[in-house]
Amino acid sequence: MLINIDLLKYQSRLKVKKELGKKMIFDPIRKKYLVWQPEELVRQLLIQYLIQEKRFNKNHLHVERGLSVNGQYRRSDIITYDKTMSPFLLVECKAPKVTLNQAVLDQIASYNLAYQVPYLLISNGLTNYCCRMDYDQKTYEFLNEIPDGPE
Repeated sequence: MLINIDLLKYQSRLKVKKELGKKMIFDPIRKKYLVWQPEELVRQLLIQYLIQEKRFNKNHLHVERGLSVNGQYRRSDIITYDKTMSPFLLVECKAPKVTLNQAVLDQIASYNLAYQVPYLLISNGLTNYCCRMDYDQKTYEFLNEIPDGPE
């Protein structure tokens, strides 16, 4: 089920600067400026949305966290944790021009083998899908909204 989010309303919260002729965007989680890329913009807008709208604790968000998938090093775009620091929501971001398809779902599912989160979210900034995992039944259910941050 498609989830409509107006991520652009969070654009005013982003810190942007020019450095050596390059547009840079500040990541409040990693506390550093990064080169402005379409996927990075989606990631930073989603971070603002999760913190501002969904009340996720900023200190429980990790960005570009390394993991091993089938013996290969990968990085998850965003992983959130609950108050006990158990993984809660895994997010895969793509540039707006990238279509969210089965390959993107397969990618986040492979990353989730390491985390076993209750919720998965994929977004290209324009299109967003979130699903709740049911590990006992080995199924998932697409949701019509992203869950609020855990208490």
